[in-house]
Amino acid sequence: MNQEEFSLFYPEGSDTTSLTLQKEAINDLSIDYLVEALTKEPYEQNSIKQLLIQITCDEEIIKYRCDVFEDFLRFPKLREDLTTLLAKLKDLREIERFQKDFESSHLWQLVNRLREMDCYVDCITQIKTTLEGLDIRSEGLITLRNKVQAIYNDSGFPLLKEDIETTLKEVRNVKSITLGVNLDDMLRPKTVGVICLNNKHFTDSGLLKKFMSFASKQSELHEGTDVSGFLSFHPANPTTSSFGLGQAVTGAQQDINHFENSSLTGADPMSDALKRVVTDILKRTVNNLKSMLNKYVGISGYSFISLMPEIIFYIRFAELIDKILAKGLPCCKAEITSKANRTCTIRDIYNFKLAIKSVQENSDNSIVTNDFEFSQKGRIYILTGPNRGGKTTITQAVGLCFLLAQHGIYVPATSMSFSPCDNIYTHFPADENDTVDLGRLGEESKRLSEIFQSATRYSLLLLNESLATTNVAEGLYIAKDVIRAMRYLGVRCVFNTHMHDLARNLAQMNEETKGDSFVESMVTGVENGERSYKIFIAPPQGVSYAKDIAEKYGVTFESIKQNIDSRTE
Repeated sequence: MNQEEFSLFYPEGSDTTSLTLQKEAINDLSIDYLVEALTKEPYEQNSIKQLLIQITCDEEIIKYRCDVFEDFLRFPKLREDLTTLLAKLKDLREIERFQKDFESSHLWQLVNRLREMDCYVDCITQIKTTLEGLDIRSEGLITLRNKVQAIYNDSGFPLLKEDIETTLKEVRNVKSITLGVNLDDMLRPKTVGVICLNNKHFTDSGLLKKFMSFASKQSELHEGTDVSGFLSFHPANPTTSSFGLGQAVTGAQQDINHFENSSLTGADPMSDALKRVVTDILKRTVNNLKSMLNKYVGISGYSFISLMPEIIFYIRFAELIDKILAKGLPCCKAEITSKANRTCTIRDIYNFKLAIKSVQENSDNSIVTNDFEFSQKGRIYILTGPNRGGKTTITQAVGLCFLLAQHGIYVPATSMSFSPCDNIYTHFPADENDTVDLGRLGEESKRLSEIFQSATRYSLLLLNESLATTNVAEGLYIAKDVIRAMRYLGVRCVFNTHMHDLARNLAQMNEETKGDSFVESMVTGVENGERSYKIFIAPPQGVSYAKDIAEKYGVTFESIKQNIDSRTE
C-alpha cells in the first residue's frame, strides 16, 4: 500500500495543490487557539495546524472530506479503535527514528525490523476489523477498507505473523555469550574470542561458585583447548539445530591491540574488542535469520505513518463537535455549491470560539446566532455598530465557517450552503510594534496592497477596523478606494468599521464602479439601549445608536435638565 497514492484528505487522482493562509490570517482567525482546544499534545497540535492552514477550493475534495468527517463523527468506535492504532503508529515512528542510527548492532536492527513488521501486521488487522464492522459511507474510508483488505489477503498475513513470531523467539533465545580471553606474558588481556552462545543467563551465584572453586585450587593450571575462532550455541542440550544456526561460525577472534579507546564503551581496549567480536558474530547470525523474511521484503512498516496527521485531525475535531452538540449548540454539515457562484447562506451562525469556551468552562451562557448571506444582493458588507456590539465576533465567525467547512468539519450553524473560497485574507488592526517605520496608516496600506496582489474574485476578505487612524479623513479616503477595488475584483468581504460615512452613498459607489460584487450596508443592532448582537441589512445608524444609549444612561439634554431642575426645586 503506497500512501503517496492515498489520503483521507484528497480523493485518489485529485489535484493536491492548495494555498496557505497568510500569517496574519492564522493569527486573526485564532488558529493556535483552535488547535490548543483540540489537543494538548505538541505533535498533534502541529499536525492539525499544518493541515488547517492549507486551503483548497476544489468542490469534490471538500465533499470528500465532509463525508469522511461525518463517518468519524457518527462512529465513536471508529475514533476509539483508531486512537489505539495511533499508539501503534507512534511506535512505528520511533522504530523508524531508531533505524536511522547506523551504529546500532545488526541484532538490534533485526529485532526492530521484526517489531516494525509485527506492528504493521497488527495495524492492518485492526483497521481491517474496525472498518468491516461499521456501516461507513464515505469514499475515503471505503477506499481505505478496500486497500487494507487487499493487503491482508494478498500478503500472506497468517504466514507472516507466524514467521515473525518464530524469528523473534529465535533471536531472543540468545541470553548470554561465553568468551575466551588470551593473556600475554604479563597476564594482560591480548586477544578475545567467542566460545559459544547460550540460551540461558549466567547467574551471579553460578559465576561466584565457579570462581571460588577455581580459586581454591590455585596450584592447579588447566590444560587449555584451542577454541579461538569458533562459535557454537549451547541450548539446554549442546546442539545447534533448535536455534537454526546450522554450522559453527568462524573468524570470531580479534586482536585487542587493533582497537582504539571508545567514548561509548569507556577507555578499555578489551571492551572495544568484545564489542567488535560480538557485533561480528551477531551480524552473521542476523544474516541467517533475515533469509526467513526475504519473501516479505516488499512490505513497508511505515505505510500508515503518513495517515497519522489526517486521522488525528478528524478524531480531535469529531470529539470537539460531539461536546459542542452535547451542549445543545447547533452544528451542521455544510453543503458545497459551485465555486463560480460566489454565494453563501448560513442560518444561525455563531463564532466557533464561543462554542469552545462554552465547552471548556461548562457554561450555559446563551449564544446569539445570526443569519448571514453572500449573494447578488450583497457580496461586500460595510458592517457598522457600537463598540463591543459583536462586529469583530461575526466577522471572524464567517471566516471560521469557511475554514471549517472547506476542511470537512461541521460548522457552527443550523445550515450552511456555500461556494468555496480559494483563500481567506484578513486585515485586522496592525500591531503597534510593526508600525514603527511606516506608521499605522502606512503599514495597513502596505498590507492591503499585498492582499490585492494575491486575492482573486473567489477570495474571502475580512477587514476589522482597517484604516481606523486618528485622522478619520485620511482613513476614509483610502477605505473608499479599497471598497471600489473589491467591487471591481469581485471578492466577498466583511469590512467592519467605525467609519459610518464609509457605509453611506453606497448606491452611488455601486453605480460608478464596474463589478458584480454588490456593496451593502450591514449593522449590528441595539434594542432598548442594549446591544442585541443581531446583524441586519440597513443604513448605518450611528446617530440612532447614540440616541438609544444616551436615553438609557440619562445623558440627553432633557434627562440632565430634568435632574438639575429636580435638585434645585
